[in-house]
Amino acid sequence: MISKSRKTKETDITISMLLNGEGKSNIDTGVGFLDHMLESFSKHSLIDLNISCKGDTHIDDHHSVEDIGIVLGSLLAEAIYPVKNMERFGSANIVMDEACVSCDLDLSNRPYLVYEINIFGKVGQFDIELVEEFFKAFISNARISAHIIALRGKNKHHLIEAAFKSLAVAIRRAMQRNDRVGIPSTKEML
Repeated sequence: MISKSRKTKETDITISMLLNGEGKSNIDTGVGFLDHMLESFSKHSLIDLNISCKGDTHIDDHHSVEDIGIVLGSLLAEAIYPVKNMERFGSANIVMDEACVSCDLDLSNRPYLVYEINIFGKVGQFDIELVEEFFKAFISNARISAHIIALRGKNKHHLIEAAFKSLAVAIRRAMQRNDRVGIPSTKEML
């Protein structure tokens, strides 16, 4: 289990992670919908997570959501780089009723995000625009190249949850052990 903390005027966050865990989580971000998404991420990535965040949610959820993405992404980067004896590439299409979201990714050590889920408004009290902010912060700090694309769907909750699950499964598949690949790059370095 590795841990990282980050404290600013806006948030106080501590995250512990066990990379090859069982998908168990204990999450309290102060943002109920984000808790639900991160529990789902943990379950389907098989990464054990303990996340605690005290944020300025009396203003809005933006700082908490973005800063959790920063800390979680940087902790994942610390755990996986340098990539060795891992598949490196992962992909998943996740269906939730009428919704289907695709995630294709590369543990490249080079951050890049393509995010194409064109929904707006709220799910409960949660501002949907914060989903992209979370993914930007997470992908940038994890130094992953990822394409997260809604293939179809209408229900906002289903689309967002399918996005988190597709990212989780794609990461799990990319981290799959493969001793034959050694360093999975012709450059011999990631």
